[in-house]
Formats: sequence, C-alpha cells, structure tokens
Amino acid sequence: MRASGRGSCGSCRRSARSASVRPVRPPFLLEFPADDDARARRFWEELLGTSFAPRKPDQGQGWQAEQAGVALGLHERGHGPGDRVALPYFPVPDLTAALERVRELGGDVVHPGERWAICRDSEGTPFGLAHAP
Repeated sequence: MRASGRGSCGSCRRSARSASVRPVRPPFLLEFPADDDARARRFWEELLGTSFAPRKPDQGQGWQAEQAGVALGLHERGHGPGDRVALPYFPVPDLTAALERVRELGGDVVHPGERWAICRDSEGTPFGLAHAP
C-alpha cells in the first residue's frame, strides 16, 4: 500500500461511477433452448425433480418451472441470439442504464428490447437482462 495514495484515483473514479448504477441482482430465469422439447422436458424434470408447465401468454412460448426461487424456461431452439444456448437472465431496475453499463464495461448488446435484452460480457459469453422494478 502506498503512503501517498498515488495510483488510487482511477480506482476511486471507477468506484464512484459504479456506485451510481445499481448492481445487477442474482438471476431470476435460466432459459434452455431445445431441439426436441419432449426429450428436454423429460431430462430437466427428472434431473431437477420438478415439472414444466406450458407458459402463460405473458411468459412467452414454451414451458416454465421453478426451482429454488429461480424460474426455468424451456423453448424450441431458434436462430436468434437468445435461442442457441442456455442463458441466465438478470433483473435490472433500469434496462437502459444497465445496457449503457454493459457497453462501458466492454460488453456488447446483441439484441436490445423494451423489456429484456441479450448481451455478451467482455469475454463474449451471452446473458440476458430484463427490466424488473
């Protein structure tokens, strides 16, 4: 540790800027794409000991279950950015601010939306953000 404190100003600026944006909370949804929906439902239901039910209209297409307070979604695999791999979705109170923060931190916004967005972190790993007040 330096007695003069030199070299710490950048850290202070980063901490001050980070404090102005609320941190992202733990994931509330894990979404799994499937090539064979019956096979995938059977796999996840037996592995997790839960049952997937058809989604309600406001939840999108596919099936949904809950495990330890986290929603698990299952849908037919498509060609979009959120349809190829399993994605964790993190709730954010201000989606616009969170997307700006993703870009500031070196990430990428792949598919912006009004209620949710697909992003990639600084290493290219995809994840979702969803507006949740």
